[in-house]
Amino acid sequence: MRPPRAADHDAGRATKEKTVNAQERYDVIVVGGGPAGSTVSTLVAKRGHRVLLLEKETFPRYQIGESLLPATVHGIAHILGVDERLREAGFTVKHGGTFKWGSNPEPWTFDFAVSRRMAGPTSYAYQVERMKFDQILLDNARENGVEVRENTPVAGVLLEEGRVTGVRYRNGAGRAVEARARYVVDASGNTGRIHGESAERREYSPFFRNLALFTYFEGGARLPEPNAGNILCVAFEHGWFWYIPLSETLTSVGAVVHQDAAALVQGDPEEAMRGFIEACPIVRDNLADAKRVTDGPYGRFRVRKDWSYCTTRFWGPGKVLVGDAACFVDPVFSSGVHLATYGGLLAARSLNSCLAGTVDEESAFAEFETRYRREYGRFYEFLVGFYDMHHSADSYFWQARKVSNTATTDLESFVELVGGVSSDEFADAAMARQRFSAASAEMTRAAAGEEAGDHFGAASGAVVGRLMEEGAALQARALAGAEAGEGRPLRPGGLAASADGLAWVRDERS
Repeated sequence: MRPPRAADHDAGRATKEKTVNAQERYDVIVVGGGPAGSTVSTLVAKRGHRVLLLEKETFPRYQIGESLLPATVHGIAHILGVDERLREAGFTVKHGGTFKWGSNPEPWTFDFAVSRRMAGPTSYAYQVERMKFDQILLDNARENGVEVRENTPVAGVLLEEGRVTGVRYRNGAGRAVEARARYVVDASGNTGRIHGESAERREYSPFFRNLALFTYFEGGARLPEPNAGNILCVAFEHGWFWYIPLSETLTSVGAVVHQDAAALVQGDPEEAMRGFIEACPIVRDNLADAKRVTDGPYGRFRVRKDWSYCTTRFWGPGKVLVGDAACFVDPVFSSGVHLATYGGLLAARSLNSCLAGTVDEESAFAEFETRYRREYGRFYEFLVGFYDMHHSADSYFWQARKVSNTATTDLESFVELVGGVSSDEFADAAMARQRFSAASAEMTRAAAGEEAGDHFGAASGAVVGRLMEEGAALQARALAGAEAGEGRPLRPGGLAASADGLAWVRDERS
């Protein structure tokens, strides 16, 4: 009998791997373990479905996007079952935001507490170290039955007759493996590769084409109480700064610069950051006694191309896109984690409905995409006007006041006023700017004969709070059901959220 040859071993190994692969069948495979992936996987597993989550890195890992909204903290965290863990984590509490923005020389602050929806115990959010926050969400996915595999990069998707039926990945031993599922969720982020393996493509905004340079400091100053935990956003000649107090001493500092200033970032990043800080007196003064962190995950300069984009389609046969794999918008209002987890919730509803056979695939994912695009569009259209630095804060407030006096939902009316609701077409950005400028000119003419007064008092603060209420409570409305309005269909014949918020149901009223 001849001795076994290498080819025989290879054949045996291939047969064994085929056997293993044949057993790798799931209801849903999620690619990416960030907030979007952890959210959708947990909420699908909660309905008893078999879920595999594949993450290319090993947690905890560094990530940017550190300022949360109240809706994430009091909405999605509650349905995930991690709200108590977030409270115990010791994250910095923020009660609102402080901005030095537009032509007015003085900063202004809004408080979540002035919102009618967020007054009381839900009038705050957190500034988080994403390494800790994301770990909490991923651990929670495991505890809810999700099979989580870290250090497992996905190489691509499996296709059968135009439908995604699974993924190809490398396991911990570096071996190529195939896993199959009824649905694959792409939550691989802005640099993920699997989103490009289908007909969907990213359409980049011609308006928001910025570059972010960011790092961390110890010992930076804090705003006076009760605003010490607020994010501080400061416009300067090249763009704007974020200044996020992550702890009593650690501060995340980033300069988001316009495309025409991108060349300043080339070369020595420390020199570039020093120049930006010198050009922004508020940030310069806050960092006067601070020292830059030089070791560990926070000890380096990082650059990210913050170009806003939206994928032409958020789903296809057997495949769903959520988080930065689907869309990204300028971070000035801290919408990243909010949109990621909200998209994860919507996707989970559609997946649960289809897996249960209660709603057909076309209807379920059309509902997912309609709502997801609407949420993204609200932020995008609002920011088109907000980015116009030639107007005073009075103009921004006046726009919000006009909205709050004429509509039941402030932000929806504001978006309709300044640009028309066209949530998936970037071509309308220029028109939105023109409408915003025209409305501001109208305000200036209307106010010309009035006496000068304090435009930053309680009245304007309340208006800003009600405006921000919509941006901060989008997810909360989705989770609260009919009581908050999200339980009703968006359009005749549309779907509504189920009682537990984890699926779609046909609305008898439509």
